[in-house]
Amino acid sequence: MKPLKSFASDNYAGVLPEVMEALQKANVAHARSYGSDDITKQTTALFKEVFGGDVDVYFVFNGTGANVLSISSATRSYNAVLCADISHIYNDESSAPETFTGCRFFPLKTNAAGKLEIPVIEERLIRKGDIHYPQTRLLSITQSTEYGTVYTPPEIQEISSVAKMHDLYLHIDGSRFFNAAASLGCSLREISTDVGIDILSLGGTKAGMMFGEAVVVFNKELSAHIAYKHKQVIQLASKTRFIAAQFNAMITNELWRKSANNANNMAQLLYKTLSKYPKAKITRPVQANAVFAELPPQWIAPLQEATPFYVWKDSTSEVRLMCAFDTTEQDIQAFEGVLARL
Repeated sequence: MKPLKSFASDNYAGVLPEVMEALQKANVAHARSYGSDDITKQTTALFKEVFGGDVDVYFVFNGTGANVLSISSATRSYNAVLCADISHIYNDESSAPETFTGCRFFPLKTNAAGKLEIPVIEERLIRKGDIHYPQTRLLSITQSTEYGTVYTPPEIQEISSVAKMHDLYLHIDGSRFFNAAASLGCSLREISTDVGIDILSLGGTKAGMMFGEAVVVFNKELSAHIAYKHKQVIQLASKTRFIAAQFNAMITNELWRKSANNANNMAQLLYKTLSKYPKAKITRPVQANAVFAELPPQWIAPLQEATPFYVWKDSTSEVRLMCAFDTTEQDIQAFEGVLARL
């Protein structure tokens, strides 16, 4: 039997053909280094057009680098960062955020959908001006969340208002930001510029790029030092054009939406497929490209032999199944074939 595509992560997927073509076109001649080339300038102009306003853009190698650059540009080493207890920056980036920023990270309890709620945020806004306590300076949320759920524009706006009221910067970890916008049927601007966020880690790799992410700066206060931080945190690529060219392809004609829509639609199909089986319990709302379900423990090993995926919570046998830009209906049908045998 032909091996099934992985449901472990959208990072397992390959590269969109349009992105490969963009890389090839960028590879025909010498160009200025460190972002001074024409491709990077053109792509930066495209970001300004799409996000509106006078945003600044910094291209980086990976998601951890994007988050470290974003957070370090907005904080000092005596600050604290508030984030979700299930967030990637708290659980899955080793100690890189703390090491590079020197900040204390406080995890906040999320609701069943993996979102932060206002009362939980406000409860932690304490001891301002107390030299014995790390001073909270930044609030980070994830869009879409680690549970594959999506913050609506009004929800982000409300969080942004609370952040501004308490003199905090609002950061979005947007490794799957494209999936969130596709799920909401909105523009990228509507869940960033228009709702008052300060800085965004914009993911490209999970959406179908070969490598690279972008940090988008909306608040000009953060522009004062971020260029120097870009170099300091080891994220300034000498051949920046090869990251920029990929984003150019993704944003032009909204290729990102086509990619994200397919991943999201396949997650919905996978959700419907699993729902046929009473022993498979869907545990989280399916809004982007992730499906969470509790499966009988004896099913997990045979299913993982057919296709890789991660067990999210061992104690309840909750698993995470991710769909990607290249997941097909045939992949879901083949997965169901294994389910049916079990």
